[in-house]
Amino acid sequence: MEHFDPVILARLQFAATALYHFLFVPLTLGLSWLLVILEATYVMTGRPVWKDAVKFWGKLFGINFAMGVATGITMEFQFGTNWAYYSHYVGDIFGTPLAIEGLMAFFLESTMVGLFFFGWNKMTRVQHLATTGFLALGTNLSAVWILIANGWMQNPVGAEFNVDTMRMEMHSFYELIFNPVAQAKFVHTVSAGYVCGSMFVLAISSYFLLKQQHVEIMKRSFAVAASFGLAGALSVAVLGDESGYTVNSHQQMKMAAIEAMWDTEPAPAALTIFAIPSTGTMSNRYEIKIPYLLGLIGTRSFNETIPGINQLIAQSEGRIANGIKAYGAMVAINKNPKDNAAREVLKTTGKDLGYGLLLKANGIDPMKATTADITATSKTLIPDVFVLFWAFHIMVACGLWFILLFALAFWKASKRRFATSWLYKAALYSLPLPWVAIELGWIIAEYGRQPWAIEGILPTRLGASANSAPMVMTSLFGFVAFYTVLLIVDVTLMIRYAKKGPETAPEGAHA
Repeated sequence: MEHFDPVILARLQFAATALYHFLFVPLTLGLSWLLVILEATYVMTGRPVWKDAVKFWGKLFGINFAMGVATGITMEFQFGTNWAYYSHYVGDIFGTPLAIEGLMAFFLESTMVGLFFFGWNKMTRVQHLATTGFLALGTNLSAVWILIANGWMQNPVGAEFNVDTMRMEMHSFYELIFNPVAQAKFVHTVSAGYVCGSMFVLAISSYFLLKQQHVEIMKRSFAVAASFGLAGALSVAVLGDESGYTVNSHQQMKMAAIEAMWDTEPAPAALTIFAIPSTGTMSNRYEIKIPYLLGLIGTRSFNETIPGINQLIAQSEGRIANGIKAYGAMVAINKNPKDNAAREVLKTTGKDLGYGLLLKANGIDPMKATTADITATSKTLIPDVFVLFWAFHIMVACGLWFILLFALAFWKASKRRFATSWLYKAALYSLPLPWVAIELGWIIAEYGRQPWAIEGILPTRLGASANSAPMVMTSLFGFVAFYTVLLIVDVTLMIRYAKKGPETAPEGAHA
């Protein structure tokens, strides 16, 4: 196994654990607020049918929550085991929101879960509703701080490199929290979670309505999921537009890659809805485009251009050359901390130090780099365009389908036309699609950032620990095997308790 690249294996391990973990997170985000809506209706009406609905969906929420916790705990330890230099270099900044997430959000969420399940006969209706509300709040606070940390990796604001400590140090906690990329990622991600939770409820409700079982509970659940899901799906579309705008502002290479845009087009640029991109030839085949649309989404104007991949590569060569100067100044300061001339050079070129480190990440001494080395290194900034293009377009296609499906379900529910088997079947067969779209979204966010661990600051290869390939391979197999077992257990329990249905009084009692 020694011939395997340990850095690639470490990336695969983190990707595997993150993708497994995020099978559970969006359902937790969505189901928690659906529980609030259902229980609020119970508190206002006093009708047992709503309480039965809360208990049924709450049981499925609990199973999913437990699996989410089990798969999420191990992820943070990987920063110390597989990404030791990353943790050393940016730990003071990246670790802050993670610590706050544990103290503020996770403990609140975990406490409220216990009260939710065991407090039905010990609290008033309003008190229990408040518990459910704080449970939903805790899940969303967790997402806030995690996405603030992730957003900083995409757009590292509020921090600067300290040559004396050789680390990134925070200078503005405010900028860290209100990072525009983090805010756009948060609202977009939680809205996707609301769609996931709504589709889950809509699909299972449809299953029982097709079988004509627990009809009163499932009609109400179907209606709530349809309305909440439609709002969530529309929010994903609107907030996705905001995410596209922030990506073009802060990660232009990612923007060009997801649209397979090799060369800058006259403003406003066309949106490519179909193509077969080739990184080898740096061109597309069988393109189908919608004029002007990409320019409007990416710049919100008619006259601003979106740079293509080739132009961004040309720009990066200049930044790499500037980064070599910054790297040389850093080396000089390390040898002589009183070298004020080197400090002045670093002050003017330090913003491109990461591009100098990119040479080192590719096995090239920045102080000996040639023009050919700079050109070759600049091309490593191109991510896998084919993967990103299709991941993005499949995700968008899923989003459009969700809007249509939830709109139809909402219309049918508002007209009380529940005898619609084709719609129930469409909802049931669409159950996996939110997870497909969400996982593709994370592939776009993380894979599209490569070769950076921190955009423009720290190359991924330099952030890894000095682990051997066999060591990382062993832990990778272990995690995948363990998480697969947990996933099988989760799906088995979900299916078993979903098919069992709610424990209710006879249907007539709900009338």
